[in-house]
Amino acid sequence: MECCIIAKLKTQPLWFSLLFALGFLSFLKLSLSFLKWVYANFLRAPKNLKQYGSWALVTGPTDGIGKGFAFELARKGLNLVLVGRNPEKLRDVSDEIVAKFGKTQIKNVVVDFSGDLSEGMERIREAIEGLEVGVLINNVGISYPYARFFHEVDEELLGDLIKVNVEGTSRVTKMVLPGMIGRKKGAIVNIGSGAAIVIPSDPLYAVYAASKAYIDQFSRCLYVEYKKSGIDVQCQVPLYVATKMASIKRSSLFVPSNEGYAKAGVRWIGYEPRCTPYWVHSIIWALAHSLPESLVDCWRLGFCLGIRKRGQLKDSRKKD
Repeated sequence: MECCIIAKLKTQPLWFSLLFALGFLSFLKLSLSFLKWVYANFLRAPKNLKQYGSWALVTGPTDGIGKGFAFELARKGLNLVLVGRNPEKLRDVSDEIVAKFGKTQIKNVVVDFSGDLSEGMERIREAIEGLEVGVLINNVGISYPYARFFHEVDEELLGDLIKVNVEGTSRVTKMVLPGMIGRKKGAIVNIGSGAAIVIPSDPLYAVYAASKAYIDQFSRCLYVEYKKSGIDVQCQVPLYVATKMASIKRSSLFVPSNEGYAKAGVRWIGYEPRCTPYWVHSIIWALAHSLPESLVDCWRLGFCLGIRKRGQLKDSRKKD
């Protein structure tokens, strides 16, 4: 059959043969990309995270993705340093983890990332002193209460977005890095957002999206800086996950639970510098990038205007 195809091509004009060759190469490239996607999402073995160190530090572990990561890392046999602002919630999560994974050692550190960060970093430094913190999950972050135009963002929210999402992540990373450098091993996972990477713009969430774009570039730069030091730096880019921040209560095929996302997220630690661990999200990412940016912008603006309208309605009901 191969001989018949080659014989047929020899009888065709040169331009037809060139087009056929280009088409075949494009098909081959697409096939290889698909096989690579299948392997990475379903067949590739996760790394043994205990090889990085026996402890993991997770920020924002009392709700959502951070809580999912805390449980999943404990399942993998790591001890935990949990950093959050609410001591009661930290205690509750710790008790749940210990009840499920009895051998897990846990240290709770109370830090309000919108408050005095210098004091908070000192508490973290004291907590991790002498520990082999091999995995860092920078999950702490805040978003808008609901979609709003930039001129409607009050000064307090503007400051908190930058302080928590940008400064908080940067300073925790700087605190943990020296230990990893000394041991020549470690894994840092910064939680980004599809708002900054998957879609060309996120209107009515401008500062949030911009802060997550910082996380993406920050992660990429550190990945290059510290790769030769044995430290794997990664930015994970989730789309919608059923969390309080996203105001989504029920999970589905397109919107995983925090446990479902964390399970996928842990499998990707130590591999690509930027990834969307949940397989359905990666398909949405590919589809979004295949559409004209103006079309995606228009859809996103209409979607966010709807969120804004519902948020304003809730506000007016609270005032009444």
